[in-house]
Amino acid sequence: VQLQASGGGLVQAGGSLILSCVAPGITSSKVSVGWYRQTPGNQRELVAEIRISGTRNYAAYAKGRFTISRDNAKNTMYLQMSNLKPEDTAVYYCFTKWGSVTSWGQGTQVTVSS
Repeated sequence: VQLQASGGGLVQAGGSLILSCVAPGITSSKVSVGWYRQTPGNQRELVAEIRISGTRNYAAYAKGRFTISRDNAKNTMYLQMSNLKPEDTAVYYCFTKWGSVTSWGQGTQVTVSS
């Protein structure tokens, strides 16, 4: 499954961005979706996800600032990010997980200047 992420860019601290990810197949109720991020030299870390149950799970730093959503009609998931901080600078990757199979987007760079 090929995922296509977009929406990254350069933004000042305090600003907002909306990341999008076209993900064929997310209309299935058996697919969980979400976003990870990665900075140089570090492992990918979970930012937010929508589990099969429909429950939304956020990293502690994302709570209150980021919102994950999905539009099944458009096969698209979103990550709305507000009050961005320089430490949010990273490459953001969308993913889908169907059973034991995880598919990844190509990553989109988010850079937050101070």
